[in-house]
Amino acid sequence: MPSTSPYEGRILEITNATVYRGDTCVFDGLSFVLDEDRHTAILGPNGAGKSTILKLLAGEVHPVPKEDSTVRLFGEDRWNVWEVRKRLGIVSHDLQHQYMEQVSGLKVVLSGYYASIGTYGHQDFTYAQIVRAHTVMDDLGIGFLTDRRYADMSAGEQRRCLLARALVHGPSVLVLDEPTGGLDLTATFHYLDLMRTYMRKRRTILLVTHHIHEIPPEIKRVVLLKKGKILRDGEKGAVLTEAHLSELFDCPVALAEAHGWYQALPGNSGSQL
Repeated sequence: MPSTSPYEGRILEITNATVYRGDTCVFDGLSFVLDEDRHTAILGPNGAGKSTILKLLAGEVHPVPKEDSTVRLFGEDRWNVWEVRKRLGIVSHDLQHQYMEQVSGLKVVLSGYYASIGTYGHQDFTYAQIVRAHTVMDDLGIGFLTDRRYADMSAGEQRRCLLARALVHGPSVLVLDEPTGGLDLTATFHYLDLMRTYMRKRRTILLVTHHIHEIPPEIKRVVLLKKGKILRDGEKGAVLTEAHLSELFDCPVALAEAHGWYQALPGNSGSQL
């Protein structure tokens, strides 16, 4: 039988975890929690370990077994990956590039019911599930992509299809990995607006990124991750400072803020070449 602890609104709890990817130790003693209704951004440069946290959530990697180390999802330290994926909607950078090119937009969305990449003959979809897939696509403004091949979509259209795939089974938590990477300005603003809409619908957002401009005003908690270590974890205004970001990215960073949005600028812009 699965061992459990009370859920009490805690989505993810990582305690003293050591995690390897191949022969590389990504985390040594990592502790991190994600609570329901507390939107959180994990910010860090490439190689910080952000994608490994996503793979822990998806059950694709596991920590080294130790007595004082635990990973709990929704209060459980042993779980059925497929059941957990029904409660999580994950849109990852890797998924966008690995997705099957010949699959139609509708089948991209339907594949969310099985957490598969594409659909297969043995998978059955009810009439209600198909209607739900069309409804989610219409809500995201991508009903016109129903029959379009994934390979023929723009990057922004692919991203919205994958968001619909993550939403189709009604998850309570959305995990977004660099959601606007590769998008033009219009598509970026549209996607960020969609993210804010779903936060207002009481879906908990975990945003994993190295782009400060992707962090919307509704996200109040920011975690700075560097080389597998948490440098800072707390309220956004206290964490997003020029000193902290300069330490995180190993370069001088200036910070601009407007209407709850932040943007990083070169901290040495006045220097001469």
